[in-house]
Amino acid sequence: MTQPARILVIFGTRPEAIKLFPVVHALKADPRFECVVCVSAQHRQMLDQVLEIAGIVPDHDLDVMRPDQTLDALTANLLTGLGRVMDEVQPDRVIVQGDTATAMSGALAAYYRKVPVDHVEAGLRSYNIYHPWPEEVNRKIIGAMASLHFAPTATSAAALINENVDPTRVHVTGNTVIDALHWVSAKIEAQPALAAGLAELEAKFAGKRIIGVTSHRRENFGEGMEQIAQAIRRIAGRPDTAVIFPVHLNPNVRKVMNERLSGLDNVALIEPLDYPHFARLLNIAEIMLTDSGGVQEEAPALGKPVLVMRETTERPEGVEAGTAKLVGTSADTIVTEISTLLDDTTAYEAMARAHNPFGDGQSARRIVELLAHEIGQQA
Repeated sequence: MTQPARILVIFGTRPEAIKLFPVVHALKADPRFECVVCVSAQHRQMLDQVLEIAGIVPDHDLDVMRPDQTLDALTANLLTGLGRVMDEVQPDRVIVQGDTATAMSGALAAYYRKVPVDHVEAGLRSYNIYHPWPEEVNRKIIGAMASLHFAPTATSAAALINENVDPTRVHVTGNTVIDALHWVSAKIEAQPALAAGLAELEAKFAGKRIIGVTSHRRENFGEGMEQIAQAIRRIAGRPDTAVIFPVHLNPNVRKVMNERLSGLDNVALIEPLDYPHFARLLNIAEIMLTDSGGVQEEAPALGKPVLVMRETTERPEGVEAGTAKLVGTSADTIVTEISTLLDDTTAYEAMARAHNPFGDGQSARRIVELLAHEIGQQA
């Protein structure tokens, strides 16, 4: 009997965990593979919440985060730590996702050992190395080393081919975040208690139109956060509207939001949500206001318009499809765009009913079959 291929799956942040747990589940269910999971814990608390709900116990946990750690110190710790894990595990292939320091370091450590590295969510490009920063460069570095590029959309596949990546190595799979959202939504339906923690807010804001907010981008620290807070304050002045804002743990976000928004009746500043509760927020929100990448993919799957508080996006498919709109961080612009969606039914429906370009919930299955084919070709 042929030995199963040993696949080392590496991730460290909450978004990576959400987008990779469907792949881990699919690999573990397939006798052709032995799946080994290594987490860096680049996000400790938020990562652990996803691991728990997904039922994943890591085989290796680097626990790399330290207070006020610089990006270069973090990268050095990741590179050496992941290298030690690879030397112990001796994987046949390595899988990384997206554009974090963990993903880039994992790809580089694999490359140093001549182990093929496969990139989930490949080909996203904003074409501005400082927006998002440092993610844009991280994913370009991974793209230079990847063996298989699992592009979520035709647009991301085209970006890779335009960079002279061999087209036979690029595969459009859809985005695994849609797999994850379908999985967790079904789990909540079967076990409503998993997302019951928002019930009090839902009761408090009954009859109001809920705006869900997430914000954490480094490039928005400072004046951008001040503008975002000002916009939320003005939006909350509408008696028909309420804002639910799970505030990121980063002090550059918390300090501004707590100072500007605490005490407002129509604004709930809450702790970061675990994945089931975040899925619930997506369900009850009428509009999502975000600078996150993943929300641009998740919210349209539930028919919710997304206003993106960034100047550029590496997910232009959503903007082109009409599910998302770039609004930057000007308070005036944010307020105008939200007011339009709240007051103009036609404008709202145009975004809510647009086709979600990011996938059908079968991405992990496609990725596993492509891996099996690749390994079969090498045998």
